[in-house]
Amino acid sequence: MSQSRDLVARLLASRRRLVDDEALATHKAAEEGGCGVVGFASSVPVGGRHIFEPSIQMHNRGNGKGGGIAAAGLVPEQLGVDAATLRDCYLLQIALLDPKAEAEVERESVSPELRIEHKQRIEAAMDHRDLGLEARPPDVVRYFVRAKDGALQRFSESNRLEDGAARAIEDELVFQNSRRLNARFYAPHGAKRAFVLSHARDLMIFKIIGYAEQVVQYYGLDDVQARIWIAHQRFPTKGRVWHPGGSHPFIGMNEALVHNGDFANYYGIAETLRQHNTTPQFLTDTEVSVLLFDLLHRVYGYPLEYIVESLAPTTELDFERLDDDKKAAYRAIQAAHMHGSPDGPWLFIIARSAPDEHESQLLGITDTSMLRPQVFALQEGDVSIGLIASEKQAIDATLRSLAASDARFRPIADRYWSARGGSHTDGGAFAFTLKGNDDDVALRCTDKFGGEIAAPAGQWSYDASHPAEPPADAAALTAEIERFRGRDDRSSFIEASGSRFSVWSIEQIRWLADELVRISGPPHFDWTLAVLAALADRRFDLGCDRIKPALVLQLFYEAIDRLLDSVPSLAADAGHRAGRIDCNTRDSLRSPCAAETTLVVCARGFAPEGEDCDARLLVHAYELGWRRFVLYGLSGQRFTGCGFGAQSDEVRIDVLGSSGDYLASGIDGLHIEVHGSAQDQVGQIMKRGTLVVHGDVGQTLLYGAKGGEVYVLGNAAGRPLINATGRPRVVINGTCLDFLAESFMAGDPHQDGGFVIVNGLERDDRGRFREQPTPYPGSNLFSLASGGAIYVRDPHRKLVDEQLNAGQLASLDEEDWALILPYLQQNEQHFGIGIERDLLTVDGAPMAPTACYRKITPLR
Repeated sequence: MSQSRDLVARLLASRRRLVDDEALATHKAAEEGGCGVVGFASSVPVGGRHIFEPSIQMHNRGNGKGGGIAAAGLVPEQLGVDAATLRDCYLLQIALLDPKAEAEVERESVSPELRIEHKQRIEAAMDHRDLGLEARPPDVVRYFVRAKDGALQRFSESNRLEDGAARAIEDELVFQNSRRLNARFYAPHGAKRAFVLSHARDLMIFKIIGYAEQVVQYYGLDDVQARIWIAHQRFPTKGRVWHPGGSHPFIGMNEALVHNGDFANYYGIAETLRQHNTTPQFLTDTEVSVLLFDLLHRVYGYPLEYIVESLAPTTELDFERLDDDKKAAYRAIQAAHMHGSPDGPWLFIIARSAPDEHESQLLGITDTSMLRPQVFALQEGDVSIGLIASEKQAIDATLRSLAASDARFRPIADRYWSARGGSHTDGGAFAFTLKGNDDDVALRCTDKFGGEIAAPAGQWSYDASHPAEPPADAAALTAEIERFRGRDDRSSFIEASGSRFSVWSIEQIRWLADELVRISGPPHFDWTLAVLAALADRRFDLGCDRIKPALVLQLFYEAIDRLLDSVPSLAADAGHRAGRIDCNTRDSLRSPCAAETTLVVCARGFAPEGEDCDARLLVHAYELGWRRFVLYGLSGQRFTGCGFGAQSDEVRIDVLGSSGDYLASGIDGLHIEVHGSAQDQVGQIMKRGTLVVHGDVGQTLLYGAKGGEVYVLGNAAGRPLINATGRPRVVINGTCLDFLAESFMAGDPHQDGGFVIVNGLERDDRGRFREQPTPYPGSNLFSLASGGAIYVRDPHRKLVDEQLNAGQLASLDEEDWALILPYLQQNEQHFGIGIERDLLTVDGAPMAPTACYRKITPLR
């Protein structure tokens, strides 16, 4: 609720004595961060082991100098208190760097103003040396406290806050008490004996010099349950990077914040806070971020939309597309707060607690430049969960972990998406809000403007313990499989099978998957794998709200895993068409025998990178003579396809699972097919070859690429094809968030140069292709390009000159159509996107190519 101007002034004036000029002193600069951040909000409490899994998946984003965890929506019994105590009291956690300081801290900085209702010391679950930690993590003392009546009355009267809400005044007293404690026992340039980890209600923080997953292990959080968890890998980009006090998360009052990025205007934000009698005590950009959020939310009472606008202002064409009322409001917000907006690449993940409203919330906000990777996801069913992470594979790791221990969760989300900061459509910020009491808690996902994001409806589970239900014509279908599996053409069988899904039950679809695996046999391994992969890659009409598409996807992925798990081990057998190897049998790698054509590699357990990773194993196998690879069981392993060298045209790699960054980077001739979505830095400096992605791709696709053919079924996040040169030929069937082909230097596309085709399509929940609201939403299309061209499907002429920077819109001519048609035909082979049916049909009517597509070229 918005506060009166006079009350805000008096509240901020009460902080005047806390201001410490030394807090703005020069401090040691640190290298820019590539941090790993992850968070999720679940409608039911889940254990800390499920934040451990995505944290360890992003271990490479850390450096052992800082890791932290925060949790909200806690289970009171696990904390040794009742529900009323957890709801009403402040959960004050103090890190004791000097264990002997406990009594002094309590005597001087807790007891004078706070009434202790309950106290407990958090015992370490294991010796820090057994975890490989160089520095012993701080001891943690947890207090449940309320302000003493006399202290609260004196604080209110001395600062003339009597007309404020009682809880708001108590919040401020606790906030200021923590700052005094930090100033006394953790001076920025003095002795370090203790500091406040967190002081909110129903929210707690732990952090160490180490990795986030080690926080879970050291403090024994595996079985501690909460509805919201967030984690951070790596040290802060500014501040005391060598100290646990400098690790994320940081606390405001009722929120904990982690972030990936770096601010160019840290001092500007610190000065803005100082003008409001608030100074950073740990001297990090993350700390000033959460202090700024707390100032706007708790002190000024801004609604969430206005807070997001203050942090990530709407600019350029997005601002012009706002309605007049929003423009007026946003002009006022920017005039007041633009100087204090974080300037630089960043992604915030915030856990918030609001017990008085029976709410807790996970919030993700991305900056308007979108220079940091981020993925959001939503899964709904008997329980619901919203997730945010630096990498999709971290989200997948979380869901796999949850699904393995609780059948109410599934290993695949219903929706995945990336945010475009400052967008006029959703604002680039999403909130997962949990509301309710005890076991009756519902999750709702909304964007910056309050618009709801929902998952597809339909059946979300099946009972794997019961045999699948065969359809009435099961015998005929089995005969059809046997007849088709001897043919090279699989498309007819796939289309015929998929057409039945709109009336089949999930158990009948499951029967088909099981039957394909059952009768595959070694001679038909390639055919069966290709069919199952195609059934997973395509989206078929499941009927209106009957079955969730993600459930069918899960079913086919599980069938693929069973098929690949059944391939004979390379260590035990020879003579089959395919041999299998995993991390336990990697030493049995050998050259292929005469009949062997395919090496199946299970990536589970392989290191994500380095000499022992699966990517290096593939290269070694190539050197031994293998040319066809199937890689599955991925959980974020990176650099797939790298290192094969020049003239690797005979190589094909099919990638199944949650692949990691740098896939296909630097390839020179080979063919990679990604069955699902890919992550960031895909195809960097690619020279030749073919890359097909049956999903979305992350940031900086084909950065600095020199050539190759690339086909993407879904969207590309920010900055694809920056600094690309030579002859890349790319089809993106979705769109790109922004900065497509910036500084593109790919010559004349009609004379062996490069180009990008953007079709602006998306699949609806019934698998049909439809136009996106705009073929390209950003304001930086083809910026500063000097060569090449972009061909955009834009029949409604939605692209405008204001989206270009050193580019120009032109009509497509017959020569252009003749150039791009072969690539659209190949695109149809990969994804089933019909040229006549999907691309050249607009509002149900056929349209000529020259009227449907537009061309963008550099200004001459």
